[in-house]
Amino acid sequence: MSAYLRLRAVPPPALRNSAIWLERLFEGDAETVRRCRDQEHLYAGAPLHPLARNRSRTQVVLGGRPVFRTDRHKPPLLVLTAAQARQVAGFLATADFDALWDAARDDLLPRYGGVIAEPETWRAFAAAHQELRAFYVHTAECGDAVVKWLSEA
Repeated sequence: MSAYLRLRAVPPPALRNSAIWLERLFEGDAETVRRCRDQEHLYAGAPLHPLARNRSRTQVVLGGRPVFRTDRHKPPLLVLTAAQARQVAGFLATADFDALWDAARDDLLPRYGGVIAEPETWRAFAAAHQELRAFYVHTAECGDAVVKWLSEA
């Protein structure tokens, strides 16, 4: 089973602090951006964005305020405020993918077929990075918050 991070942009006035309400955002998720959870490894070794002092380097992928679900065995939903989404967008807009890849390469390649599969793996992660960047830049331009749901697919 693969883990996917599903993302949804939400205008801050519409945001609710209810796990049930947040889960409903993902019904019929044709518009949901999906990223493989391993994407976090790209950002784990990245320098922190200057505005994100004292934050996890994986804030881009896995960060946010948890909203716990009624079934405590399921991972919580995560919420980034509009301001946090702008910080992530700023980080992604200036991030050098090749430098991120170089730092995460040795950790990621064994999971995806080793050195022989590097070109394909690099392309997949580069495409995911571009999609994530586009999602956050658009979200920041709209002034939206972000809801994240780590799910099994």
